[in-house]
Amino acid sequence: MIKIGPAGLGGVKEAAANLHEFAKKEIKACEIAFTYGVYIKEQDALEIGNTARDLDISLSIHAPYWINLNSDDRNKIEQSKKRILDSCNIGDKLGARYVVFHPGYYNKNKEKSFDNIKNAVIDIRNKIKEQGWSCDAIPETMGKVNVFGSIDETLKLVKETSCFFCIDFAHLLARSNGKMTYKEMYHRVEEFPILHCHFSGIVYGDKGEKHHKITPDEEWTALLKVLPKAKDITIINESPEPVDDSVKGLKILDTM
Repeated sequence: MIKIGPAGLGGVKEAAANLHEFAKKEIKACEIAFTYGVYIKEQDALEIGNTARDLDISLSIHAPYWINLNSDDRNKIEQSKKRILDSCNIGDKLGARYVVFHPGYYNKNKEKSFDNIKNAVIDIRNKIKEQGWSCDAIPETMGKVNVFGSIDETLKLVKETSCFFCIDFAHLLARSNGKMTYKEMYHRVEEFPILHCHFSGIVYGDKGEKHHKITPDEEWTALLKVLPKAKDITIINESPEPVDDSVKGLKILDTM
């Protein structure tokens, strides 16, 4: 089953109402954006998670953007890990399946970036296991060429750390300057029985991603054509209007 839903739930006070509105629109997934920090407290997370379960809406989290697991400053790496782990703690209370995070920048030590990020991911996963949390922290494929997160790097992380991942089709399109097709992207990950995805329209150039935009109908159609409808796939829409864009994606999916 393919689920499509928005990036962003809104504030704590309107969370339950927003989830009910999503249910009316037949939206079955939502990724809560902790863009600038973990804004949901544990008790609120339990209540929001119960509402989502009652409405059959799968939750995930996007960890704060201030993360760099390849920083030259050891303190910044530890702060980055803490932001991810704080997100996982709330994710566990929400019943969220995944906490998506941006792994980091190449910085001056591009050659060592993979090992640095790999070691941090292993440490994060060990701490999640120690806490007994039910959610998983997963790296996202990234859209800018100067940022760690190509499809090759991401799948190598998966292989060497046993982590899962978030494939962002828009990011990969931008990173390849439009050269990589959705079919080629899916082929790289078709062995996985479950997929957690991000998608939207995107503006890009030689250096990759510039910014997200409303998803054109033809882009929705092109992606949904290559995704098997029977597989467990969640698509989180990150356009400037993610709810309306998700509804449009669902309508296109219904016609296929």
